[in-house]
Amino acid sequence: MPLPHQGQQTLALTGLRFDANLGILAHEHRAPQPIQVDAELNLGTQPLAPPDDDILHVLDYRKVRQIIIDECKAEHLNLLESLIGKLARRLLALPGVRGVRVKIAKLEIFDDCEVAIRIETGQW
Repeated sequence: MPLPHQGQQTLALTGLRFDANLGILAHEHRAPQPIQVDAELNLGTQPLAPPDDDILHVLDYRKVRQIIIDECKAEHLNLLESLIGKLARRLLALPGVRGVRVKIAKLEIFDDCEVAIRIETGQW
């Protein structure tokens, strides 16, 4: 149980949109398509405020954002399931991260809906 000067901290990035090479269809192999990534990282029990207001003592969300983009653009993958597993493992390996929730949505695969996969791993 956290002490009064501590709390459970989660870092969340939502609505991150960019193009990635993903899918099994011929047109998906020819050109990247828009995806959206939502990620939550469980940082566990943390002080209510960092001890010295220095970015070096927290998980920099700019770094997390860039890791998501880099992992999703690194190579063509056929399956959302393959991509989300790769991304979840990479985020879970970050220092201080105890658990990861990730959702990846293909935004234009169908005209009438988005298709998404969500995974949760680690401690929550």
